[in-house]
Amino acid sequence: MKFTKTLSAVLLVSLLAGQAAFAQQDKELQPVVDAAAKINESAADSQSKINNITDQIGSKLQQFKTINKEIDGLMVYNKQLEKQIANQQQEMLDLNNAIDEVSVIERQITPLMIRMIDGLAQFVELDVPFLEEERANRIIDLRNMMDRADVAPSEKFRRVMEAYQVEMDYGRTLEAYPGLHTIDGQERNVDFLRIGRTALIYQTRDAGMQGIWNKQTRQWEPLSSDYRTQITKGLRMAKKQMAPDLLMLPVAITD
Repeated sequence: MKFTKTLSAVLLVSLLAGQAAFAQQDKELQPVVDAAAKINESAADSQSKINNITDQIGSKLQQFKTINKEIDGLMVYNKQLEKQIANQQQEMLDLNNAIDEVSVIERQITPLMIRMIDGLAQFVELDVPFLEEERANRIIDLRNMMDRADVAPSEKFRRVMEAYQVEMDYGRTLEAYPGLHTIDGQERNVDFLRIGRTALIYQTRDAGMQGIWNKQTRQWEPLSSDYRTQITKGLRMAKKQMAPDLLMLPVAITD
């Protein structure tokens, strides 16, 4: 019994001593635990920062890739633009060369047109005297046109050629037109009949008198009344009042 009590006392003392030792160990370990907790907390913060930095790097990397694509596109565009600029510069060079050539042509063609107008005027003067006022005015208009700076050389040349074409057409057409003609010192209303440049004939409105232009003597000569019907017929044909038909009229024959 005494032994038992003694053993109990020893156990109690041992337990108390162990508790004291554990308490002392807890005090010593607590700073370590606190430090570990702080380390874990700091590690979590660091990981969060790392995650944020990783996200930022990913975003910047995507921006970098996007910008690189834009740069590649701009480089392609710039190359194409350089080609266009080079082509435009070549076109400007060609245009300047063409302008220089046109200036040379203008200097050469202007005297040519003046000579052509002079030649046309001389031709009209020596030709059969039909539509004299109209043809003379055409020559005057051409001369006035040559003095105008607002008319392009190409337009001037076109109008000169047009006047030549009109004169050429006279040689293969049949025409009737009214006019005044002096007969025996008296001015009379007549109808002129032009058969190309082969014959120019007049007939008074009452068909009582008629005449023809003599190319050799360059004078008007009266025609016999025998041609009255044929002249009247020719006038009607020229006015589209009857179908074309054979005409029996005098024609001057030149060597």
